[in-house]
Amino acid sequence: MLLCLTMMGCNAADGPSKVEIVGVPGAYQLLRGGQPYRPSGAGAVAGSLESLKAHGANSIRTWHVGDGQILDDAQALGLSVSLCLDVGRERLGFDYNDEGAVAAQLHRFRQQVDRFKNHPALLTWIIGNELNLEARNPKVWDAVNEIAEMIHEVDPNHPVTTALAGLGAQDVELLRSRAPALDFYSTQVYGGIMGLDRAMDALGLTEPLMVTEWGTVGHWEVPSTDWQAPIELTSAAKAAQYVAGYEQVIKANPGRIIGAYAFLWGQKQERTPTWYGTLMETGERTEAADALQYIWQGVWPRNRAPSVSLIRLAGETANQSVVGVAGMRLQADVVALDAENDALTYRWTVRPESQAKEIGGDPEVVPSPVPNLISLPSGAKVAVLMPPQPGAYRLFVEVLDDAGGVGHANLPFYVQGKD
Repeated sequence: MLLCLTMMGCNAADGPSKVEIVGVPGAYQLLRGGQPYRPSGAGAVAGSLESLKAHGANSIRTWHVGDGQILDDAQALGLSVSLCLDVGRERLGFDYNDEGAVAAQLHRFRQQVDRFKNHPALLTWIIGNELNLEARNPKVWDAVNEIAEMIHEVDPNHPVTTALAGLGAQDVELLRSRAPALDFYSTQVYGGIMGLDRAMDALGLTEPLMVTEWGTVGHWEVPSTDWQAPIELTSAAKAAQYVAGYEQVIKANPGRIIGAYAFLWGQKQERTPTWYGTLMETGERTEAADALQYIWQGVWPRNRAPSVSLIRLAGETANQSVVGVAGMRLQADVVALDAENDALTYRWTVRPESQAKEIGGDPEVVPSPVPNLISLPSGAKVAVLMPPQPGAYRLFVEVLDDAGGVGHANLPFYVQGKD
């Protein structure tokens, strides 16, 4: 059932919005309360919604249901919510051959759906996040179909999807054959956003599609150093990636892609503390946040974040696999520009390279900074003392203006012991 069947709902002020997908392949449209509605927003966490709204978003997506507070917060700001049921993942130990566990999960979700089905901020239901990642048992899609059928029974007002990692032929075929109750499909792509339209063509995809995560190039998609440390884009390159992905693919396919959520409005550690977030831990907005305002509003902020395009250590870039010797001092520099010529402040930090191997956004620990390694830490050029302990490290720089903006970059390097 690829077009959501809905009953007459109340208006968004006092009850559930009637949400449906109408149209034909290549010309789909989401309607909310009978009016065209294109969700354009981001994955967001509590505490970040006001700044998200101020930058021009109209919707958020979650990764779990929680206590419903985020629905209330979103409604107060005029944001809609694609609410995600945290479905058990095989890679984290859920066994889809265990009929009792599957039945208990379905019962739990029935209670959650029944509790929040009438919330006026609710837009769609997402059944699980990246359930295809390292999945071996196709029964997961039978469970997804059961959940979708339950939602249609309990809440006929809101369409239902599941969020795939990527958009592979095998996964799409499994959804078609085992989860026909889904109303639309969702994909999560990073560097792959630039080839998404071609992938849709190759698959002969006729179903409506939503992009429930997109943004910078993923840490699994970039070049690495000789010791396999992934090389992160500078904040300037990330902003350009956001704009290109949106304009060339999402915006260019309005009848096939019915909405999109960027990742992530907030901050999180995933290989580094800066890889995916559009805000810093201390709240400053990055160049990627500015790019999202341009995407959502059509105008750049009046005062843009500093633009950081290059970081070097000993005159070399990350692609040259920089190696130093314990106890040596190497010169580091960063290239940063500010459109308004604001005074800039520089924050330099060295951390051990993360050894995390988690996938799918699973929690990681931020490596602690190594103190007392940076000379003149507030300038664009600094001396970096190589740590005494051999191993892999990463040099970070944040460039801040006086208007809450920040550009950033980092460079992995390796320390050898003294002979």
